[in-house]
Amino acid sequence: MWFLLCGYNTSLPMEPTIYDLLVSLPDGIKRVQVKTTTGNNNGRVVQVGRRPYSVGNRARLVPYDPDEVDFFFIVDGDLTMYLIPSRVIAGFVGILPGNYSEFIVGSAAFFMQKSNPAA
Repeated sequence: MWFLLCGYNTSLPMEPTIYDLLVSLPDGIKRVQVKTTTGNNNGRVVQVGRRPYSVGNRARLVPYDPDEVDFFFIVDGDLTMYLIPSRVIAGFVGILPGNYSEFIVGSAAFFMQKSNPAA
């Protein structure tokens, strides 16, 4: 929704792939992986790795290849939204989002507010 509100066209992949969204940005179409955590931005690691397919999904986490994903869109437990280039966190399988404050793009709290039609 954030991308749409910013005026960017989005698309879901037609078949399973390593990214969650395609987004048409001014410099071209970008592949975006979406991640969330219930922890606040200072206390909870966001998993930015993936598990290769394995029986029982028990394989060890591996980092995403920055040649396959362009950005991570992360929403933390405080509803802070981050848009982090994949090359910035390349090689990691977990990050503390508070360490990436320069990539904050807003707050999803707006989406969580109840509208009051009587107001």
